Amino acid sequence: MASLQEFMAENKQSDILAIAQYIEAHIALNWQTLIHKNIDKLVGVFNKAGDMAYGMYLGWLFLTVHKQLKQAQLHPEPRFPGDFNISREWGNQEQTDQQRWMWSTINSAEGKPLGTIVTITFHDHTQFRIPQKPQIIALTETTKEAIVEALSQRSSDFKNALEFKIEYAEYFQSLERV
Repeated sequence: MASLQEFMAENKQSDILAIAQYIEAHIALNWQTLIHKNIDKLVGVFNKAGDMAYGMYLGWLFLTVHKQLKQAQLHPEPRFPGDFNISREWGNQEQTDQQRWMWSTINSAEGKPLGTIVTITFHDHTQFRIPQKPQIIALTETTKEAIVEALSQRSSDFKNALEFKIEYAEYFQSLERV
């Protein structure tokens, strides 16, 4: 696969849409291979620590992307796939078909925000399983409020889901009431 700089030069684009296309191509080439190569390790982590296995997987998946962004003097904030505390998740009652939406804003070498990359990770809470390729959404919005609004317009599930830190706090409050 070409470097991010080569990809942007070939496509004569350096905007957030080109960056998203590059990341999508990287994911398409690598998402299943990473699972197959590391399934024993990922299942082991899942069995001991649950969702942390998905964080490990995403760290591996985005490692090359981070290197390419650095070479292109682009800086994601926060690091891919995004800030878990403000991410949102929803799915079915059985918790076998979940999706989590996280995001990172991409800044130029000068610190100018270029846009935001949203990562959608499909996963299972009952076993380590990623049933489909992670998806990418490119947004021109760069502030948290504008990103949340744009994603809320795209998905009523996103709009109705709570940020992780709020959902987690409410969960612990409910335990105290029992």
